Amino acid sequence: MSPDTTFDMLTRLRDRLLPRWWQAWWSSPRGLLTVFVGVHLVFLAFALGLSLSGAAFSDTYIYREWARAGFDERNLGPEPSPWVYPVLALVPIALAGAAGPGPFFFLWVLLITVLNGWAVGKLTNWGRDRHAFPAAWWWLGFVFLMGWLGFARVDGLTAPLVLVALVHGVAHPVVASVLLSIATWMKVWPAAVVLTLVAVTRRRVAVVVAGLLVSAAAAGVAAAMGALPRLFDFLTQQGDRGMQLEATFTTPWLWLSVLGVGDSRMYMNTEINSMQVDGPGTGTMAVLMQPLLLLAASVVTVLIVRGLRNGERSGGADRTELLLAGSLTMVTAFIVFNKVGSPQFMVWLAPAVAVGLTHHWKAWRVPAAMLIAIAVATFLVYPLFYYELSHNHAGMALVLTLRNALLVVLLWWSARRLYGLGTMRPATVLAAKES
Repeated sequence: MSPDTTFDMLTRLRDRLLPRWWQAWWSSPRGLLTVFVGVHLVFLAFALGLSLSGAAFSDTYIYREWARAGFDERNLGPEPSPWVYPVLALVPIALAGAAGPGPFFFLWVLLITVLNGWAVGKLTNWGRDRHAFPAAWWWLGFVFLMGWLGFARVDGLTAPLVLVALVHGVAHPVVASVLLSIATWMKVWPAAVVLTLVAVTRRRVAVVVAGLLVSAAAAGVAAAMGALPRLFDFLTQQGDRGMQLEATFTTPWLWLSVLGVGDSRMYMNTEINSMQVDGPGTGTMAVLMQPLLLLAASVVTVLIVRGLRNGERSGGADRTELLLAGSLTMVTAFIVFNKVGSPQFMVWLAPAVAVGLTHHWKAWRVPAAMLIAIAVATFLVYPLFYYELSHNHAGMALVLTLRNALLVVLLWWSARRLYGLGTMRPATVLAAKES
């Protein structure tokens, strides 16, 4: 069954089963606000309970220790270095730790809740754009399914920033550039969207200057911390790591380990707190991943530029759609061609899809459906059954393989759409917009 058919069936089922008053509430700002509050209260309540007991959750234990130590590695134990992240990631960590280690986790989740609220508000023009409500509902569903993979990681801070930047998009590219640059100096992945924005906007110089100003501000933060020489450490901190268990290109060695073939095995890299796979050829593959990623990014950039030039010649260039399709393709390439496959990376995919649903619902419901399936599979892998996966459980290896296959399909879909945008005639573009 195709994603199009699935979405149509769910829509018809909703219209048949739900009374009209419920459908009206579902489509109202009050209904959206109620569900937003409900979803986030679940995580806030859990975070408050843990904070009151002096605990945290997942990576926030490490963030809390960084804040407690003032980001000084001399005061830290075996935790990874704070400089595995770009410097602006340390700002929200410091804010969450401003009241001490006790409430850290609750304040951290509260920060993400505020940013998610901003994202939903901007996506729907603060409840005035009813056309965007289905996209907001989808975003909330995805946030809920990803759960602590978003709320307990820096990625959960950057995703809503990228979503807001994409809403501004080509209409306000300087604002988008500032937001994307801030997000990039928290976690590198929004650089994929920056590359796409530079390629499609008419105001390239202004976009680049805005990014440079944010970078100068980031350098100022590092200087104020007395750590300016460490500004670019995040580029080298994990350069020697091997193939992570969940990475797409690790899949063959995952199955070799599960089936006990050769010398392939899973092991914990305690220095960076990451489960990796070792076996014949994994060292070579780890070295090749960086050039493969650069090659993939170059190909995507060529597709974006091609689409823009062909569209300008025909008079049908849709820069917003190019930005969204290009962003999804570039971000998916950043995940597929990556030797790191951390489950929270799936959070990166949602902003472009959410904004895409507001721009062209019929086309973007395909990746929206795939991304829900990716979120469910990821949740099964981590946190539910990660122990089983890391101990050669064939069933969980199959779930992870299917998830990785979906990522490859998503990359194919987004690249195909990007290629198609470069061949659309003006009448086709207009019809797509009207649909």
